Amino acid sequence: MQNPINEIENQALQEIQQAKTAEDLEVVSIRYLGRKGLLTAFLRSISSLPEDQRPAAGKNANLLKIKLEKAIARERSNMAADSANQPTGIDVTLPGRRRKHGSAHPVTQVLDEICGIFMRLGFDIVEGPEVETDYYNFEALNIPKYHPARDMQDTFYVSDNIVLRTHTSPSQPRTMEKTDPPVRIISAGKVFRCDSDLTHTPMFHQIEGLMVDENISFGDLKGVLTTFVHQFFDQQTALRFRPSYFPFTEPSAEVDIQCVMCRGEGCRVCSKTGWLEVLGSGMVHPAVFENVGYDTARYTGFAFGVGIERMAMLKYGIDDIRKYFENDMRFLGQF
Repeated sequence: MQNPINEIENQALQEIQQAKTAEDLEVVSIRYLGRKGLLTAFLRSISSLPEDQRPAAGKNANLLKIKLEKAIARERSNMAADSANQPTGIDVTLPGRRRKHGSAHPVTQVLDEICGIFMRLGFDIVEGPEVETDYYNFEALNIPKYHPARDMQDTFYVSDNIVLRTHTSPSQPRTMEKTDPPVRIISAGKVFRCDSDLTHTPMFHQIEGLMVDENISFGDLKGVLTTFVHQFFDQQTALRFRPSYFPFTEPSAEVDIQCVMCRGEGCRVCSKTGWLEVLGSGMVHPAVFENVGYDTARYTGFAFGVGIERMAMLKYGIDDIRKYFENDMRFLGQF
């Protein structure tokens, strides 16, 4: 009985010592300790031995199994230590390879910059749903059904009363319904319109602003927007206010800035006029206040809206709005 155990032990320990790699050790382990290994086969044959020899045979076989497992584990550990001490072939004197770092998208950078300017002016940021009701997107802003002003915005309709918001202005009546004056907010985010060309995309970003309090005048509107333009571009950037029409403001004004490309001398970007339109604005229409329950005899306010992609195009000299969405790393890497 003892001879087979001794033979298995001597042969296994010898093969463990001769193993050169972890794969060799795995072969030895399977040969002796696997399901069909020599030691496993011996353990299964113990039941055929005389009854008085079985306890000793089982004990010796189990002790040998433990001994072989420890020997294999010890040899694996030695191999791993030797491998760690081997030269890796890396020349540590060479300069390291710089990892490429990502950066914020240019639209995100401009969005954050504009929000930062208005936050420093005391405005709070509010958010609203991108899938909006017809009421908040149009009617609460003095654009009732069949109003011709709806033709100014090419709308994605989800259903008769649900739309993809065409501007971030719906956040204004939503906020005013829950907040008493004074109100000073901006709302930024994605908006959607059926339009696509060099300067328009079906999805783009806007920031809408609103200030409501007693004695708010058009002079306050001009002061806030002048400060914004000077901080976003520079103090030398001139701006002008032109009469315009928006159904939710009266009076309304478009804001032009002196062309940042030619400094007013006239170029292709400004169509030789020296001016660029950048945003719309005006005093909040009394009908909007009536829709949210504000006292029109006591409170006045102004609102404005600016397109983020257009501001980024002017700031960085980008000539095609579609470049923002093409994921060209050569373009994005410049920012």
